[in-house]
Amino acid sequence: MKPNVLILCTGNSCRSHMAEGILRAAAGNLIDVHSVGSNPAGFVHPKAIEVLEEIDTDISAHTSKHLDTFLDRQIATVITVNRYHWGFDDPAHAKGSDEEVLAEFRRVRDEIRKVFEAYAAGLREGARAKNSTGDASQSPHEEKKQADIDVEKGTEFLPSLVSGIAL
Repeated sequence: MKPNVLILCTGNSCRSHMAEGILRAAAGNLIDVHSVGSNPAGFVHPKAIEVLEEIDTDISAHTSKHLDTFLDRQIATVITVNRYHWGFDDPAHAKGSDEEVLAEFRRVRDEIRKVFEAYAAGLREGARAKNSTGDASQSPHEEKKQADIDVEKGTEFLPSLVSGIAL
């Protein structure tokens, strides 16, 4: 069973869905990714869907969900996309012409993409390290514990992977 990763936002309409789509595309074979909100807007912003389609990532079936939806699941990692952790501007507040607003959504999408693809690279590196040890004799409990460690390794690699990325 793959570890669950929650991407938490306030409104669960833009940033968290973009991050979920990007991280699922980059590491969906290693983790199950879900986005949630503490005060969900009740919809996924159409421009978030539009700008992810531009990078061949379909989030059109996503729905806005409250974080309580996942209280009964084991969560390996919670990533917030508000300004407190992996902070990203909220493009839902962009002003200007339709093209200017779309440009802001693209800018935020590209920032999210850089950070989450770097995180996924760390997860892949952790998985490669695990595979190179070849320990196939683990119990299900040990496998779960190892999966949690691998996800943590993904976050350990993140600073070195994103240190050269200007956000």
